[in-house]
Amino acid sequence: MMFRKRRPPAGSRPGTLALAQNALPPRISVIRLNRDVCEELVDVDVETVERERAAGDTLWVDVQGLGDPTVLHALADLFQIHPLALEDIVHTPQRPKTERYDEHQLYISRMVRSGEDGHPVFEQVAILIGSNYVLTFQEQPGDVLDPVRQRLRQGVGVLRQNGADYLAYAIIDTIIDYYYPIVEQLSDQIEAMEVRVMADPTPRTLARINRLKATLLEMRRGIWPQRDAVNQLIRDDTPFISDSTRVYLRDCYDHCVQLGEVIETYRELAAGLFNTYLSVVSNRTNEIMKVLTIMASIFIPLTLVAGVYGMNFDVMPELHRPWGYPAALGLMLAMAGGMLWYFGRKGWLRNGDPAATLRDDGDDA
Repeated sequence: MMFRKRRPPAGSRPGTLALAQNALPPRISVIRLNRDVCEELVDVDVETVERERAAGDTLWVDVQGLGDPTVLHALADLFQIHPLALEDIVHTPQRPKTERYDEHQLYISRMVRSGEDGHPVFEQVAILIGSNYVLTFQEQPGDVLDPVRQRLRQGVGVLRQNGADYLAYAIIDTIIDYYYPIVEQLSDQIEAMEVRVMADPTPRTLARINRLKATLLEMRRGIWPQRDAVNQLIRDDTPFISDSTRVYLRDCYDHCVQLGEVIETYRELAAGLFNTYLSVVSNRTNEIMKVLTIMASIFIPLTLVAGVYGMNFDVMPELHRPWGYPAALGLMLAMAGGMLWYFGRKGWLRNGDPAATLRDDGDDA
């Protein structure tokens, strides 16, 4: 199954949480900031979050892990998170979208990063934007948001000087920007695969093409709905996003459109690689069948001659002639040579290997 979403049993009350069995326990970190101060606390409890919020500064609460309903409900009570919003946060994966509630704006994003094996890893990031706070919920530790944290620690730029909506923009922008290096990696893979398909069309090559197509499909599922979600943030008259921040969100929208177009182009190239693989394999099969057919065509008349002279008759013209055996062999060789000459004259003995054709074209250039 390509898509499986965690959901409560059918008929459950709206807002019922269905946690994954392998969900990690929440690990909470807090960054409290204003124009002059940036205080960062790691691995804290909900009570600490409540004390930090009481200071009245802009607050970024990052939750990594969704495996403890007690912690999740405590945060929901503290920030008045709507039950349906909490359900969308926990039941992953959701389609990227944005939802407006009375106390906050929910933005569901799809984050991509390189895994330990070099393959892209996709994860949902839920962002809650309030009047003076931003909450981010992730399925597991590890993300692409360290550049935002580093900017907050160093105090460079305008990130500290603006409110929670600008902080949310910086998070969304960073998530979208990290699609670019993954797209560049996929571009390199496509270029390498084009050569490999022509030179070595093995089942392993086909498996790599299928994995590339699956990755591009997952990228498309992440970026196209996110484009619509960003556009809705820009157009909605929500009090949690200022007009000045909407201007920056337009840049995120442009990036989503650009990435979506590139990903669509790469999907078409990957589909072309698959068709090329089938064509190359088919051509090589035809080459093998051509060789076998030529060999059979040569040996059929030789078998006829051998069959004629192998018949069990006493009276045959060349049976008792001393030159009969050499004459029969000579006739066979002449027939074989004549057929090879004829096949060569017709061009049937030429190599039709596509890889060889590419090399010849390169030499001609």
